[in-house]
Amino acid sequence: MNILYLHGFRSSPQSMKARLMATHFARTEHRFICPQLPASPASAMDLACEFIEDRGEAARDWAVIGSSLGGYYATYLAERYGCRAALLNPAVRPDLGLGAHVGVLTAFHSDEPFEFKQEYLDELAALRVEHITQPERYFLLAATGDEVLDWREMRDHYLGAKQHIIDGSDHSIGEFADYVDEVALFCAARL
Repeated sequence: MNILYLHGFRSSPQSMKARLMATHFARTEHRFICPQLPASPASAMDLACEFIEDRGEAARDWAVIGSSLGGYYATYLAERYGCRAALLNPAVRPDLGLGAHVGVLTAFHSDEPFEFKQEYLDELAALRVEHITQPERYFLLAATGDEVLDWREMRDHYLGAKQHIIDGSDHSIGEFADYVDEVALFCAARL
């Protein structure tokens, strides 16, 4: 199984959740990939699609894990390729919420600046999945204490999917180590 991890907005492969998943999958036969995503959503999806398409394997041989904005991307990929997706406090409408972040920013794990452009909001809107199909392909891990995104919006958008709603916690899911096995088991299962 190939596992593609997509980090969130302003995040990186150095995030706590990405590192925990990488450590977990390093002890298995599964291939774990976690690229640094470009700021442009269209470019980020081009990169993700390249990983999936260039390997020449069936969608059933892929699972995508997405955190926050990466969860939005993972949803798009799951619908496009029919693969499994584990979503960690996923963004449901980032095209509406990220407008306040247009401009030059830095990532959480680097001082290197990047620009989030106005046209990226349209790129995000183009990736929108109004309604998921085949909810059994999805696993939602959402925290009621998420200070950035509304967990109820996540719960409703992924209706019918396997869901684990954490009472409390935060956007980064600070105790994510407690959930690594559950996410990994979902991803490693065949459709």
